[in-house]
Amino acid sequence: MSALTPPTDMPTPTTDKITQAAMETIYLCKFRVSMDGEWLCLRELDDISLTPDPEPTHEDPNYLMANERMNLMNMAKLSIKGLIESALNLGRTLDSDYAPLQQFFVVMEHCLKHGLKAKKTFLGQNKSFWGPLELVEKLVPEAAEITASVKDLPGLKTPVGRGRAWLRLALMQKKLSEYMKALINKKELLSEFYEANALMMEEEGAIIAGLLVGLNVIDANFCMKGEDLDSQVGVIDFSMYLKDGNSSKGSEGDGQITAILDQKNYVEELNRHLNATVNNLQAKVDALEKSNTKLTEELAVANNRIITLQEEMERVKEESSYLLESSRKGPKQDRTAEGQALSEARKHLKEETQLRLDVEKELELQISMRQEMELAMKMLEKDVCEKQDALVSLRQQLDDLRALKHELAFKLQSSDLGVKQKSELNSRLEEKTNQMAATIKQLEQSEKDLVKQAKTLNSAANKLIPKHH
Repeated sequence: MSALTPPTDMPTPTTDKITQAAMETIYLCKFRVSMDGEWLCLRELDDISLTPDPEPTHEDPNYLMANERMNLMNMAKLSIKGLIESALNLGRTLDSDYAPLQQFFVVMEHCLKHGLKAKKTFLGQNKSFWGPLELVEKLVPEAAEITASVKDLPGLKTPVGRGRAWLRLALMQKKLSEYMKALINKKELLSEFYEANALMMEEEGAIIAGLLVGLNVIDANFCMKGEDLDSQVGVIDFSMYLKDGNSSKGSEGDGQITAILDQKNYVEELNRHLNATVNNLQAKVDALEKSNTKLTEELAVANNRIITLQEEMERVKEESSYLLESSRKGPKQDRTAEGQALSEARKHLKEETQLRLDVEKELELQISMRQEMELAMKMLEKDVCEKQDALVSLRQQLDDLRALKHELAFKLQSSDLGVKQKSELNSRLEEKTNQMAATIKQLEQSEKDLVKQAKTLNSAANKLIPKHH
């Protein structure tokens, strides 16, 4: 970072304020942060052509604060976008050790510190963003739980540590954007803590609050009881966002490989989902087969019972007919007893008939249930066959994707080999060029020597000619 540090002797009307801000923050007023796609670009302000009418000077405090706001907003965009993409690719709950998440909190801390008013205490001047965050519970009642939890944490001793813990709890609650919007909308309350041209008081703060909505798709889990939030040093790691020039050679091939790997992961996930569906369907088929077997056994028992009841009914009919015949032939005194026996037999017959009707209804119900189960089993078998066909086609696509991946990897290796050969050829050509340049210099020197010798010979010849005359 020493190469990015502006000269310390640069004249400015507010040297003390800028020196103090440089000690607390990592963003620089000498440079402008801009985004090139997904990458970070740093350009010196002296190289940027500004509008001539009017042209603000770099020494103007308002211009410096506006440049800092723009830098922090661009850093927040990059940090939020990188955090969302990496978290979705990772596909799990994030914890405090995740580097992009740590950088996001560092950037948010710098955004909240920008333009803070210094409060005088017994120990000197103090700048802390915990004061503005405490106001959120007055604007949004749901934030009172977070504030109370932060105050109850035993390991936090400084306002900075409480502010960091508040940011982490708000992200876990997935309401950080809501809280920041509610805070930014109350400029009259923020004016007690921030300067008029601070980030939280300007349009950049509202933009950052809108960008924070995308973090609601992230699941984060922090354990802050053993974490030292008071003594952490918030330094932005620009290496996570700066673009390397050498990495752009194989960016197209890497992009294709990344896309193929994403498709491969999607197909594998779909394959696992289909396998789970097939297993569930197979379990349902097994359960239906067991219930079908049970119903078949119950149906056989019911049929046997119906046959038994029919036999008993025939026997009762025979007995009743025999009693009627015997009553007609027998004496009159026995008719009373036979009439009672006949009434009991009729009653018994009615009961057996009603029981038979109930059994027949139950049999019809079981038959309809069996037919429905058979239809459901056929539909399940058809669905299983379709799923298996889809699984086979997906596996074929996965094999094709793997072959394409190997082919692209081979092409990438061959292109790297070609680049190495070209670089070796260039080095050989440079060596030959240097040798030819040295030879040309020698020839030029020898030519100069020959010219000198010719001049001396001419002068000697000119001297000899008058002597002969």
